[in-house]
Amino acid sequence: MSLFRPSIDLHAGKVKQIVGGTLRDGGAGPDENFVSDQLASWFAELYRKHNITGGHVIQLGHGNRQAAMEALAAWPGGMQIGGGISIDNAVEWLDAGASHVIVTSWLFDQDGNFQKNHLRELAKEIGADRLVVDLSCRKTDAGWAVAMNRWQTLTNIDITHATLDALAEYCGEYLIHAADVEGLCGGVDVELVEHMGAWAGIPMTYAGGVANLNDVKMVDQMSGGNIDVTVGSALDIFGGTGVTFDELLAWNQR
Repeated sequence: MSLFRPSIDLHAGKVKQIVGGTLRDGGAGPDENFVSDQLASWFAELYRKHNITGGHVIQLGHGNRQAAMEALAAWPGGMQIGGGISIDNAVEWLDAGASHVIVTSWLFDQDGNFQKNHLRELAKEIGADRLVVDLSCRKTDAGWAVAMNRWQTLTNIDITHATLDALAEYCGEYLIHAADVEGLCGGVDVELVEHMGAWAGIPMTYAGGVANLNDVKMVDQMSGGNIDVTVGSALDIFGGTGVTFDELLAWNQR
């Protein structure tokens, strides 16, 4: 059964919902769907109040450390942390209250070549069960390729079942950001959901394009209940009109 998992996306120290494909280094800022007046800790306290676990705090670029720390302190052991994670700071984030650390870019060199030794060393350092590999991806002619550096750089890793088998030895979960539809509220990448759901080796959470409760149901149906889902710009607590937080609470309790 697919469950709703909560999220807190941080950009420049604020809780935001952005269009994923517009996040760039330098120049103009990303396209923003929503900027909250509430602190990250407010959202974490909300999730704690309703005992929703397994969600994630994602730091999109620099300037988010304090907000992320405050969110983790508000819901210790209740949320995962991603963005800028490496072997140098993973233990610090776990000690700060994260249930897991989420890693993407550190697993690749600057040209997008996978460094398996990095994944192996990090799993050894903190334990594979506390490590989440973020398979943020973009559509390619061959299917989907993992994207790093805030979804700007395509790597040499394609999202195939063989890839999922190989990486699962070193992590406890996968987080799947469909970067091409992230923040657009235009519907989920059904093909990607079906592809990942057919594998179903370890727990997975999908993010990207959810517009309403029907899309949540779609993830459940097309993944065979094997993939959880997070909701961003469509959610009322993030300024959206597609689905309410109460509806998602009810979904989890069904």
